[in-house]
Amino acid sequence: MSTVYVPRDAGAQSLGADEVARAIAAEAKRRALPLTLVRNGSRGHYALEPLVEVVTPAGRVAYGPVTPADVPALFEAGFLEGQAHALAHGLTEEIPWFKGQQRLTFARVGIVDPASVADYIRQGGYAGLTRALAMDGAAVVAAILESGLRGRGGAAFPTGIKWKTVHDAPGGQKYVTCNADEGDSGTFADRMLMEGDPLSLIEGMTIAGIAVGATQGYIYLRAEYPHAHRALNTAIAAAYQAGYLGADVAGSGRRFELEVRLGAGAYICGEETSMLESLEGRRGEVRVRPPLPAIKGLFGRPTIVNNVITLATVPWILAHGAKAYADYGTGKSRGTLPIQLAGNIKNGGLVERAFGLSLRELLYDYGGGSATGRPIRTVQIGGPLGAYVPASQFDVAVDYEALSAIGALLGHGGIVAFDDTVDMARMARYAMEFCALESCGKCTPCRIGSTRGVEVIDQILAGIEGERNLHLLEELCETMVQGSLCGLGGMAPFPVQSALKYFREDFRAPPKQAQ
Repeated sequence: MSTVYVPRDAGAQSLGADEVARAIAAEAKRRALPLTLVRNGSRGHYALEPLVEVVTPAGRVAYGPVTPADVPALFEAGFLEGQAHALAHGLTEEIPWFKGQQRLTFARVGIVDPASVADYIRQGGYAGLTRALAMDGAAVVAAILESGLRGRGGAAFPTGIKWKTVHDAPGGQKYVTCNADEGDSGTFADRMLMEGDPLSLIEGMTIAGIAVGATQGYIYLRAEYPHAHRALNTAIAAAYQAGYLGADVAGSGRRFELEVRLGAGAYICGEETSMLESLEGRRGEVRVRPPLPAIKGLFGRPTIVNNVITLATVPWILAHGAKAYADYGTGKSRGTLPIQLAGNIKNGGLVERAFGLSLRELLYDYGGGSATGRPIRTVQIGGPLGAYVPASQFDVAVDYEALSAIGALLGHGGIVAFDDTVDMARMARYAMEFCALESCGKCTPCRIGSTRGVEVIDQILAGIEGERNLHLLEELCETMVQGSLCGLGGMAPFPVQSALKYFREDFRAPPKQAQ
């Protein structure tokens, strides 16, 4: 019997994957051909989606992008045996986009059946938890420290230090929370992983609970991710059924419970204390720190707060060793990062590579340049609060320190490209408007500063007292950076400041008299 893989990933579905799956099933039935159809996660090369894979003795053979109209011809060509066709790309692993990657966190995404614990284990899943259960909590925490893993949600804080603080904190009840409120523009790695390999996140959270003595975990998921919600709940139920969650994890006598909680669509809840407020049933609003969540977090108890990619990386570290993970990367940026290419880019999608490759390599070797064929003028890295990096700096290494040295932040690894037709003054205005709309309102610099920022930029764009207002905008940005309570207000000026620094000519308009 032939086995065919068609993604159920939300991105692939938006390109017609469900219709392709139905067409394949119907055509196989019409031809009386036995067929196993597996709905997997996307491999992340969206230019080829829907990407259909067929299992052959030599490995999986890829066809894409496939439309329902292509299906009869694929059957005629013998695609179930991996035969040649205009849409054929040979062995999936040999496609250059995938061959050049170093997939650790995403090693199973697009390969496993996301709902199957047995398939997960066949592909190396739960090896990390097995090792963790044979160690004491302090040793697991030490392994995470040694690996050099830093938070992949944006702040890049050393994960092991967070875990050690929670491990050493006194008190009975502790929690593990996953912030899956992925709201940055151009980011989709969390969604891809939760839809394509949810058990890796579940395993990572279970290891975290075992390490610090927490018995309860929560995944805080954005409500706009219904496909991920279904995938997570299905995988959690399967993990309970297989004995990897509950009162006796893998027969160890250790307890770890896990459930999903949906957010209400507030961008501010990407910030860890706002997320905790929402989890407790209150309005998502930033808490004053200290105390840190690791000391006094959810319901006042010591709490791990990490994002999806951070926690999903933990099983690989435990399974293969901290040193093996630290051998990837450069300087203080250890391991690999799932990078998301979006915007005006020919080949958008997910690339997982060790830290240290250049931005230019990502944009042109993987991304293929702009979708329009025009020069890429700038990219925004790290979401709507990230700085704009001009083309003159595309040779910068993609790691935390190198980007910080040029005034940029890596954030969640999202890279949004813009060609030379972009109006950077209007992009700066968007950043301020976004902050004004998404501010929780708790602190004045963010709440009022962002609103005044939009007004000042509007004055500039209208040609009213241009130089005076440019100076005022720069002062306003500095006030927000220095005075805001959290990263939303403190980082919203970054895109504005970088646009002013590198693209000041876009802020010029014919002078007018003040009204």
